[in-house]
Amino acid sequence: INAEYMGLIFGKANFFLHAGDSMILVTGGAGFIGANFVLDWIAQGNEPVVNLDKLTYAGNLETLASLKGNGNHVFVQGDIGDSALLDRLLAEHKPRAVVNFAAESHVDRSIHGPEDFVQTNVLGTFRLLESVRGYWNALPADQKAAFRFLHVSTDEVYGSLSKTDPAFTEENKYEPNSPYSASKAASDHLVRAWHH
Repeated sequence: INAEYMGLIFGKANFFLHAGDSMILVTGGAGFIGANFVLDWIAQGNEPVVNLDKLTYAGNLETLASLKGNGNHVFVQGDIGDSALLDRLLAEHKPRAVVNFAAESHVDRSIHGPEDFVQTNVLGTFRLLESVRGYWNALPADQKAAFRFLHVSTDEVYGSLSKTDPAFTEENKYEPNSPYSASKAASDHLVRAWHH
């Protein structure tokens, strides 16, 4: 699987070029960042999006209200931890790329209830990677080479900044300080491992 971090992919024009019958699968596409990605993606082209979101506290379908009736947007309520659903969506829609925004977030929530963060951010990412790996393994060689898995992380994996510290870069070492950032760091490492 060609797994890449979102911060790196935007410089690669080939991700944005597509054949007329292609589509992408976006997970967590009803959350704040994911929904805005979906809106922007559809506004800038005609490539369809299958949008998978669990619709927990952070998911808001109202953000996507302008896409109601738009044939380029298919919304599916579901969990990235549901392997059977993932396998069905991949087989049915045959995406050329997966963009993973799905995550439990917010530091305070993770301190008071860390298990949801491990379930979604670690095990959910693992199940998503495994379903995508199975799908990818069955693709013809040219589609395998072109396929992309993009994983969205958080700067929280690098620790905390004071007001005078320089901004984090991808060269900083990981220093997660909460169950949220630790679970996102774990998911980053899984994605990296599936890439290599």
